[in-house]
Amino acid sequence: MSLKARLGDDMKQALRAGDKHRLSTLRMTLAAIQQREIDERIELDDAQVLSVVEKMIKQRRESAVQYRAGDREELAQREEAEIGFLDEYLPEPMSEQELDAMIAQVVADTGAGSMRDMGKVMNQIKQLAEGRADMAAVSAKVKARLGAG
Repeated sequence: MSLKARLGDDMKQALRAGDKHRLSTLRMTLAAIQQREIDERIELDDAQVLSVVEKMIKQRRESAVQYRAGDREELAQREEAEIGFLDEYLPEPMSEQELDAMIAQVVADTGAGSMRDMGKVMNQIKQLAEGRADMAAVSAKVKARLGAG
């Protein structure tokens, strides 16, 4: 079953169960997917749907930080609940050891030796670790490795 179909099925289940908050989160997600499909005139595959879900999670994390800064704890908690609903659709995150091994392998495969090769390395890692690792943290690790190398 595709990720998009799974989101649709889960939305129907939330509707039947009367889970309004989950239902609204899933509706927003499906609307964002549909909007991107219309804008780009394509049918999104699972990787593209996953990128939409990741973008929505990132937006909610940023919103939660802003709500806390504005002393709006109830809104921050709502954003975090939405993150919890969306996290279910992300693949299993990579362990630190898996991530370090992947970085070492990609650096070796690309022959990267300096910071000038950062883009090449990050491009490959992004394809391999999409949805399974925080790319900001990966970027910091690659920078440290290439800077030290």
